[in-house]
Amino acid sequence: MDLGYIGLTWTGIWWSLGVAYAVLILCVIGFVISENRNPLKSLGWVTALLLFPVGGVILYFVFGRSIRNVRMISRRNRRKLLQHEGSQPLPKLDSSLSPENRQRIRLAYSIGGANLYTGNDIELFSDGERHFEELFDDLRHATDYINLQFYIIACDPLGRRLRDILIERARAGVKVRVIYDYIGSFDARRRDFFRRMKENGVEVHSFFKLSFPSHVNRLNWRNHRKVVVIDGKIGYIGGMNVAERYVSGGSSGKWRDTAARVTGPCVAALQYNFAVDWKFMGHALLCDPVGGKSPRLDNVVSDVALQVLASGPNDRWGNMTLLFYKAISTARRRVWLQTPYFLPSEGLMKALETAALAGVDVRVMMPKASDSRVLTYASHSYVEECLLAGIKVYLYDAGMLHAKVLIVDNDFSTLGSTNFDFRSLEHNFEENLVMYSPEINSQLAASFENDTHDCTRLKLSEWNRRNRRRRAQESLYRLLSPIL
Repeated sequence: MDLGYIGLTWTGIWWSLGVAYAVLILCVIGFVISENRNPLKSLGWVTALLLFPVGGVILYFVFGRSIRNVRMISRRNRRKLLQHEGSQPLPKLDSSLSPENRQRIRLAYSIGGANLYTGNDIELFSDGERHFEELFDDLRHATDYINLQFYIIACDPLGRRLRDILIERARAGVKVRVIYDYIGSFDARRRDFFRRMKENGVEVHSFFKLSFPSHVNRLNWRNHRKVVVIDGKIGYIGGMNVAERYVSGGSSGKWRDTAARVTGPCVAALQYNFAVDWKFMGHALLCDPVGGKSPRLDNVVSDVALQVLASGPNDRWGNMTLLFYKAISTARRRVWLQTPYFLPSEGLMKALETAALAGVDVRVMMPKASDSRVLTYASHSYVEECLLAGIKVYLYDAGMLHAKVLIVDNDFSTLGSTNFDFRSLEHNFEENLVMYSPEINSQLAASFENDTHDCTRLKLSEWNRRNRRRRAQESLYRLLSPIL
């Protein structure tokens, strides 16, 4: 055979492959542009695709895809759940609510369908030991069903205690359902931790299971929610995962977090969001009974008005981002924020700066060293901007500050699973409890002030003395903040 002919054939094949790949790159770039995202984010992906064609395409299909406006359940099923929840149009709001809170309530209802529930009892937890002791006690007394979801369920002493309780309840005839995140609970899944639950009658399912190559693009969308519903009467929500470090602390010190126990009409909203997640994973629609009386504990705040706002990468509006922005921008007296990772969008950063420059008492508390060095550096890159605007910045020294709390003025507060960062606000499925109560606000503010005793308050002159290497690391990791 003519070697020259063979050479021409291979040249033609390579040219064809090159042209096909170039067309693929151009099509992906066109797709990125057509999504009409934030121009900076779109420009970043276009740049990555042009400079690193092979790696850029892989990264885009793993991290860059959008599921905005994807429905988690059909309209018909959503109507069924809302009817079962007893959902009603937003009522005329009580004149005792401040004008700012009335606007916030309407916003949460408009963007996330978050109904307002009055007459609820709330107990707050600021340490893991008391939280899990009460949670486990409530689980042991469940008689009808338990619906439970956590980002992390660890195969450690605390996780095994939970597993044994759920197995015992399932054997007793209680319907037990568990959702865990495929990535967050990877270690427990790898150790067959959940297999024993399944063998004993517990329905256990992972959220967004990964498989290569068909579902590798799910890697970027995690279910970060931490919610428990017991018999439709008791609900738990907050930032605590099921891991021993939330009780006994980690290697760097104590693990500080915040959660709440809720009884009253608002439990129906927690159940509704669990049912949506359950149906989204392809299971039967849940219509478990909700409502009824539950024992009142001694240390609760009664008659609290609540909303439950869920958010996710499929939101049309970016639910938690808009609520945070509205709460901060309409603050009149104070904005106090606790977050393990401080990676705000430009809009939220400007809202904090504007509030501080207008004379509002703005405080941000974050860990001195979080559980991720990369995220610590990226978070600290925003400190100088905060200090220049007059925002008071506190670095938590006693360990890991994992609380996700926003306190505004004296009658608005929210806690839940949402961090003040890009990942929580754009890529994760999150859920927050929104509270309109001076008493709850006062308790959370007192807890915040108590935490300042374990903090260093930063001063601009001292902060600017950090070495050049540290500044360079902060600047480098800040560039990655939209995908961290």
